[in-house]
Amino acid sequence: MKNTFLSLLLICVTVVWGWTFVIVRDATSPEVYGVVAFLTLRFAVASVTLIYFARRINRRTLTAGLGFGMIVSIGYLCQTFGLRYTTATNSGLITGLFVIFVPVTDFLLFKNRPPRTFLLIICICSAGIICLVGGNLEGLSLGDLLTLGCAVAFGVDISLLSRYAKNHDPGALMLVQMISSAIICAVVWWLTEPFKLPPDFVVWQAILLTGIVASALAFTIQAFVQQRISSVRAAVILTTEPMFASIFGYLLAGDRLKPMQILGGVFILTGILTGEVLAAIQQQNRK
Repeated sequence: MKNTFLSLLLICVTVVWGWTFVIVRDATSPEVYGVVAFLTLRFAVASVTLIYFARRINRRTLTAGLGFGMIVSIGYLCQTFGLRYTTATNSGLITGLFVIFVPVTDFLLFKNRPPRTFLLIICICSAGIICLVGGNLEGLSLGDLLTLGCAVAFGVDISLLSRYAKNHDPGALMLVQMISSAIICAVVWWLTEPFKLPPDFVVWQAILLTGIVASALAFTIQAFVQQRISSVRAAVILTTEPMFASIFGYLLAGDRLKPMQILGGVFILTGILTGEVLAAIQQQNRK
C-alpha cells in the first residue's frame, strides 16, 4: 500500500509536468516573452514558496542543492528553448527518453546494475516512447535536439537524486536547488536577453503556476518519493510524463494523436503496471 501511494504521488507530478508543456510553450513564444526571463522568474517564485517549508539547511544540503540546481537549469534551458522550435507533444515525448539515461548514469557513476526485470520494463517503456515519437515526428528539428539534451540532464538528475536525496530534508534540498537554478538563469538572462517584465497576466499566470505547482511542489514530492524508491523505478513511473504531454497537447493545443501514439501510451502503462506488480511481489517476499 505504501509503495502504491508513492507511485501515485509521482504520477501526479508527471500529470502536472505534462500539462505545463503547452502553458510554457505559449508563454515563451518569441513574440510573447523570453525563455530565460521566464525560467528565472519561475525558479524565483519556487524559491520564495519553499522558504516556508524548508527546515534548517546544512553545508551538505547546500552543496548537493547547488549541484542539482546546475543540472536542472541545463535541462530546463534546453527544454524551454526547444519548445520554441518544436511542438509541446514532441517535447514531452523526447523528454521521456530520460528513462534510457537513468540506468546508464547509474552504471557509469555508481556501477549499479538494475535488476533484469526492470531492464525489461525499461525496454517496454522505451518502446512506448519510440511509438509515440514515431507516430508524430517528421524529422528532427533544432527543438528536438535541444530537448534531447534536456532528457540527458533529467536522466542524470533522477539518478543522482535517488542516490543522495536520502541524506537531506526534501524541502531544504529543493529550496537550495531552486535558488541555484534562479541564480544561474538570472546570469544567463543578463548575458542573452534584455531585461523586461512579463507583458500581461497570462504570462504571469504561467510563471506562478509553473513556479508554485510544477517546481516547488512537484520537485519536493519527487525528492520525497525518490528517498524511498530506486532511481530505475522512479524513471519507469516518470515515463508517464510524455504520455500526459501528448494528451494535453491534443486537448489544449490541437496536436494530433495517431494510432501509433496511442499504442505507445499502452506500452508505457503496461511497463508501469508490471513494475508495480513486481515491486509488490518483492516486498511480499521480504516479509
